Amino acid sequence: MGYWDGKRILVTGGAGFLGSFVIERLVKSGADRSNILIPKIEEIDLRKWESCLKVVRDVDLVIHLAATVGGIGLNREIPGTLFYDNAIMGIQMMEAARQCGVGKFVALGTICAYPKFTPVPFKEENLWNGYPEETNAPYGLAKKMLLVQAQAYRAQFGFNAIFLLPVNLYGPRDNFNPRSSHVVPALIVKFAEAKAKGLKQVIAWGTGNASREFLYVEDAAEGIVLAAEKYNGSEPVNIGAGFEIKIFDLVKLIADLMDYRGEIVWDHTKPDGQPRRMLDVTRAEKLFGFKAKTHFEEGLRKTIDWYLSQQKSK
Repeated sequence: MGYWDGKRILVTGGAGFLGSFVIERLVKSGADRSNILIPKIEEIDLRKWESCLKVVRDVDLVIHLAATVGGIGLNREIPGTLFYDNAIMGIQMMEAARQCGVGKFVALGTICAYPKFTPVPFKEENLWNGYPEETNAPYGLAKKMLLVQAQAYRAQFGFNAIFLLPVNLYGPRDNFNPRSSHVVPALIVKFAEAKAKGLKQVIAWGTGNASREFLYVEDAAEGIVLAAEKYNGSEPVNIGAGFEIKIFDLVKLIADLMDYRGEIVWDHTKPDGQPRRMLDVTRAEKLFGFKAKTHFEEGLRKTIDWYLSQQKSK
């Protein structure tokens, strides 16, 4: 009998970008699709306590992916909303799961929880050695509280809650709304529009000197499901690809893949965000055998192809 046989699984945010791939991975790993519950955002508001109690009843395992999230622009525009929504959803969901006797809770944090000047690669033990980068600190700290809650609940109640720290995700089905998207989809939209309108230049934010690590969404889903199945510890675990690329090189790479021949102009009045980001991913491989498989350029091609195909079908 497999681990997922007969298990009732609640995936908050299951209809979203990452969630849709987690559902597919759960089914591939042996979960019964009819036993996977996905709260609909139109019907269930996880900021309300009664909603959290309602969705966790008769559930064996919760994977909490639901979040209010966006890129640097949105983090500067609505920091209070990002803090409140993410803190209140996570705290209430974990407490409701505990009260209702859920067997395991998988909480997702964020790389934004790390201190601004964390030594690279980011190791989990450095998580508390400073304040996060200011532009996304409210979001990062709200998610970080779930680690505190998970460890406190394990200590007091013996509640099996684990905490994962995924790096920046990208891939098909991502959010391509320029107001709230992250850097990869935002750039894809910029270059697609520039080509369609025949623009001779594209404006990129910041200096290009900051670096980022990116994890293909299918790899992230695999890591989350492996951790849900095999990891039962109190320590946070990074989920990443273990590489970094400068934003300057990322912009050039996406321009090349999309065959954009115009000029790239850097707007130095816009923030770079955290100077460098790259995770140490040894703990995930050691504890539950996760290692990212998708090469970055291959993942970018798939993401670009998906976006362009969606534009053609409109």
